[in-house]
This record gives sequence, C-alpha cells and structure tokens, in this order.
Amino acid sequence: MGGMWRQHFPGIRPQIMNGPMHPRPLVALLDGRDCTVEMPILKDLATVAFCDAQSTQEIHEKVLNEAVGAMMYHTITLTREDLEKFKALRIIIRIGSGYDNIDIKAAGEMGIAVCNIPSAAVEETADSTLCHILNLYRRNTWLYQAMREGTRVQSVEQIREVASGAARIRGETLGLIGFGRSGQAVAVRAKAFGFNVIFYDPYLQDGLERSLGVQRVYTLQDLLYQSDCVSLHCNLNEHNHHLINDFTIKQMRQGAFLVNTARGGLVDEKALAQALKEGRIRGAALDVHESEPFSFSQGPLKDAPNLICTPHTAWYSEQASLEMREAAATEIRRAITGRIPDSLRNCVNKEFFVTTAPWGVMEQQVHPELNGGAYRFPPGAVGGSPGGMGGQIEGMMPGGVPGAHPLPPGTQPSLAPSPTQLLKHNDHREHLAKS
Repeated sequence: MGGMWRQHFPGIRPQIMNGPMHPRPLVALLDGRDCTVEMPILKDLATVAFCDAQSTQEIHEKVLNEAVGAMMYHTITLTREDLEKFKALRIIIRIGSGYDNIDIKAAGEMGIAVCNIPSAAVEETADSTLCHILNLYRRNTWLYQAMREGTRVQSVEQIREVASGAARIRGETLGLIGFGRSGQAVAVRAKAFGFNVIFYDPYLQDGLERSLGVQRVYTLQDLLYQSDCVSLHCNLNEHNHHLINDFTIKQMRQGAFLVNTARGGLVDEKALAQALKEGRIRGAALDVHESEPFSFSQGPLKDAPNLICTPHTAWYSEQASLEMREAAATEIRRAITGRIPDSLRNCVNKEFFVTTAPWGVMEQQVHPELNGGAYRFPPGAVGGSPGGMGGQIEGMMPGGVPGAHPLPPGTQPSLAPSPTQLLKHNDHREHLAKS
C-alpha cells in the first residue's frame, strides 16, 4: 500500500489505515522504554513499541519505515533530516509542553501533525519555580551546604555571615516573561507571598491582568528595569534565542535574581556566568540549560557563584507524568480513529500543514459524548461496515524491536469498536489534554 501510494501521490502521506484489510498501525515511543501507561489505551487499535533512542540513528529500521505515530519526551531531537527518515509517520506527540526539539514547520510540510500536552505539568512547574525563587531570597540551599560542611552557626555575627544576602520578599517586584499557563500559575502563588507581579507577553490579549490582579508592561526593557526577580515562562523559538544576554542583563536592576524553568536556550550562559561573577546578578536558579544533561564540571557556568541548578525536573511529579502519558496516548488514538489534523486536540503546526489526502472532508457529525463538539471520522467509519483488528499477538517485533503486548489470546476483538464506543472509551481521559 505504502509503495503504491508514494508512486501515485509523491510527497503526500496516506491516511492511517486500520481495519480487517490492513495491518495494525505501529506506534513508537522514541526516547523511552516504559509503555505500561500507553499500551492499555492503544492496544485494541495499534501495536506499541519502544525505541529508547537518543537520536534517529538508534531507531530500528522497522520503526522508521512503518511507524504512523510517535511519542517523545525532550531528550531526542527531530530535525527536517530526521523527519525525512520516517516513511509512514503521520503524527508526533511531544509528551510535555515545549516542542522546540521538533522542526514543526518541516513536519507540517511533510503532512506530519505535531501535538503537545500543554496543561498536565502546570502546577508542578509553577511550584518548582516558586521553590527556586524562595531559595534565592531565603538562601536555604547555601545554609544547608554550610551546615553540611560543618560551619558553626550560633552567634548573631555567625548568622549574619552565613545568611548574608537573605532578603525580605514582601514588596519585591517579580517580573514574568511570558504569561501563559505556567506564568499565570506562578503569579497566583507569588502574590500570596507578597510579591508585586508584573509580566511581559506581546502575544497575549489585554484584560487578563485585571482578572488576576497583576500589572502588564509592554516592553521587555520595562520589565527588566522594574523587576527585582525575573522569571522566564516562554517557549523557545528562532526569535527569542538568548533572550537573556549581555545586553539585556545590563538592563536589569543591579543585584536582581534570575530564574529559568522554561528552556535553556533562552539564556546566554556565558553572559550569565560573567554577570554572576561581577555581582550584577545576585543569584540565579536554572532548571533548564543550553546543553543537557547539565554538568557543573564543564561549560561556562562551572565556576559561577550563587547558582542553583536542577536537571530539567521542574515539570515532574508522578501524577503529572501519568496524566501526560495518558493524554499523549489518547491523542494518538484520536489520530487513528479520526482525521489529521482536524480531530486532534493540541496540534501546534496546523499553520504549516499540507493537505495529505486526495479525498474530501466528510460532513461532521455531532455526538453527545463530546458535549456537542464536532468529531470527524475517516472514510468508511460512518455509515459503513466496522473495521477489524489483525488477530496476531506481538511480543517481540521483527528485527529485535521490543513491542508491547496487545490483548491476551482469546480476548483479542475481531472487529474494531464503533465510533461511539471509541468516544466512550476516551471520555474519562478527554479532560487530560485540555488546554
């Protein structure tokens, strides 16, 4: 099928086929090895495999040739060249909010939808950001280190020395660059601690600041000049790489703090290290770095003082991880049972998307399970005979690629569930992927 399609429609990727006349679609977790959450959601529709790869060079040829869906974290990068290696890929799910490790424009031009999970770790990221801010103001990390090193702290003079730099929070101005979900969650928390909160976000419509009781500024320079602590909460793109650099650092208040739980490429680490050494920035806390995994033994920050670093874990909790994985698998399910990109919840590259099928878009049908929302079915799924699943049970995929087990023998369904059944199956997970 794939060869004939490419011969007659060069450059156009076919619809994901799933039925009695077609093999089960292959879905791969690119940079992980645990599919225990994803498999129960997808096992009646697709074969799920894991690659545990750090680059496309480590991905098995069968996955490159046959996978129609891919799920991935932040530890692998997909450039245009990488995407061209996938011959059947139709959808990529970034298990997380940021997608700067995927060339979404190239993917769209190839007919590959890219989706993210923007809401699952908002609370964790905001909580971690506040932890970093409080650490910078109250010096807890350095106080802990002093005690571990055996520093005697008893007299007032000793306390003054070891806690030098600790500051009161009430009345301080916290400046947020980017005011999306995480930025807003940080603002709510920071106000409870007594911060005056301002933000800069040129893409946000007016009015939200009034509902949250914060102040909006309209230039980056104004935010940097007014803030005692600057925290980054924006995506990384070609326009804001090294947003915090030597020039913008010089526009910050003398002795301000800097926090970054967004993307490492937003900060010029060489300029930050110099500013920390000179005292222009009093302290910095980074959860993300230009080069990951981060190591204190190398790079421009290795000798920087007053620096807290964590290993890109601000997003993580067991609950957030579970919700993101469920939402990712549910989005893959929408792609297999619906239309790409119309049926997807969080497609981030629709503006670059090229029409990938020669048939027309079918009339939408409204279902109560979607609260009146429109849902599009692939050709043959509405008013036609139901499709079925291949009956084979995969354990190890050919070529040594480990696969996740579908239903055990005797329980494998012979026919695909009806569209209504699919919707009901997803109903309890639909809220996980909401923006």
